[in-house]
Amino acid sequence: MAVMPIVVFADGAAKGNPGPGGWGAIVVRPEGHVSELGGSARQTTNNRMELTAVIEALRHVGAASAPVAVHTDSTYVIRGIREWIQGWRRRGWRTAGGGDVLNRDLWEELAAAEQRAGTVAWHYVRGHHGIPGNERVDEIANACAAGGRPELYHGPLVRYPVAVLDIPDDTRVPKRSPGAPGGGRRAVPHSYLSVVDGQPARHATWAECERRVKGRSGARFKKAMSPAEEEAILRSWGFSSTDV
Repeated sequence: MAVMPIVVFADGAAKGNPGPGGWGAIVVRPEGHVSELGGSARQTTNNRMELTAVIEALRHVGAASAPVAVHTDSTYVIRGIREWIQGWRRRGWRTAGGGDVLNRDLWEELAAAEQRAGTVAWHYVRGHHGIPGNERVDEIANACAAGGRPELYHGPLVRYPVAVLDIPDDTRVPKRSPGAPGGGRRAVPHSYLSVVDGQPARHATWAECERRVKGRSGARFKKAMSPAEEEAILRSWGFSSTDV
């Protein structure tokens, strides 16, 4: 009989890049106990918060007596720990292009936390698509990034108001087009979105988006891979496509 896994959701957020950041996580144990976790950093990046969320969740799990199923909307985290880290180690923590690997300290912490936890499976869930666990950790992460102190739940699953075990059947990482690292050409984003001083904007390139949000307190930004994802991101921010 299959062993029920420990279910983890994790997400990170940053208001500017760098800027104030936050992370959130949910840990659901097979015996039916839920723990919400969250924290913040004064000056950080979105990728560092994505990594921190998973690290803190796995630290909370500790040496697990059951397999762990981690769910995140960060392909950066999943591909990094599944694929890229082996090459970084072989090259002395250098990228294929010869540069220093960004966030090496957190990648090493994540690798250690994964090893300590035991059997860890990595699952991709799309952000802003109504997946209850992902929506909740996004809410915690953004509240922490904004300087808030969200109320975190610790208690039985039967009383938890989030349908955290409502998980899509397909949690595979989206395939990269020929040409991407490890494959071939990277899929081209549909758009980049930002919010600065309460005003949303759409950008054709990351450079354009970065110029708008860099150094701006409270700025938000996200990449959209399709018109539907763009609309979902804007809706989660309280806007629609007619506002940009």
